[in-house]
Amino acid sequence: MKRFFTYVLVLTSMFMLTACAGMQGTTATSPVLDRIILNGELVVGTAASMPPLNMTTRDGEVIGMEIDLAKAMADSMGVKLTIRAMQFNALLPALEAGKIDMILSGMTMTPQRNMKVAFVGPYFKSGKAILTKLPSMAEAQTPEDLHDPRKSIVTLRGSTSEQFVKENMPKVKLVSANSYDEAIDMVINDKVDALFADYTICVVAIFRYPETGLLTVISPLTYEPLGIALPDNDPLFVNWVDNYVTTLKDSGALEELTWKWFENGDWLSRLP
Repeated sequence: MKRFFTYVLVLTSMFMLTACAGMQGTTATSPVLDRIILNGELVVGTAASMPPLNMTTRDGEVIGMEIDLAKAMADSMGVKLTIRAMQFNALLPALEAGKIDMILSGMTMTPQRNMKVAFVGPYFKSGKAILTKLPSMAEAQTPEDLHDPRKSIVTLRGSTSEQFVKENMPKVKLVSANSYDEAIDMVINDKVDALFADYTICVVAIFRYPETGLLTVISPLTYEPLGIALPDNDPLFVNWVDNYVTTLKDSGALEELTWKWFENGDWLSRLP
């Protein structure tokens, strides 16, 4: 993690110099970025329920890979970070209404979403998988293997998983949940046959609840590029975030940050 924090310090110094120069005469060319600097606050929206990307500890603290990334960006801007936790399907409306400055919440970059908001990424590549207690479903190699009208599948409301099941598995009984904790509880208590979600969600659930008999597939069934969602009215802000993420990628710092959360499970003990 030393390299990650070293680059955060370097980028912080670079941005502070730029910000001080820009404040000499505030312009209207960067409405979101100007607002962030003037208010001294970067407001980031997240579901806070997608470990290890974002999650809430039993003490109520929101942590995760994406939260560390948000903190690094806020530090480089010289402002404080404010995390706004909300249901996943409320994130895009909040961004479009200007209630948050960006979304960091395991959000897949899709053409439909990108027609409404800007995206920077991917900063992480994931894919869809299945979480179930049924060995037959865990053996699926393609989404088509799950298309059984006798089965019920739960997805996160407003997610790409929900849309995928609607379009590719129209015969299954689809159930929607407001959070992954709610969805996983449905699988554990046999209220549904499976959860269709990002691969990381399924794997982490197995580690969190080892005595419940949960299973998942060997590898993801689809490709899901995760990106940072940003307002569509500020090209300079989008450019800033893009350059920041690119620098972290090229330096290897983003890889170190990913390793911290995906290879080291110390954070599991902090969850409810």
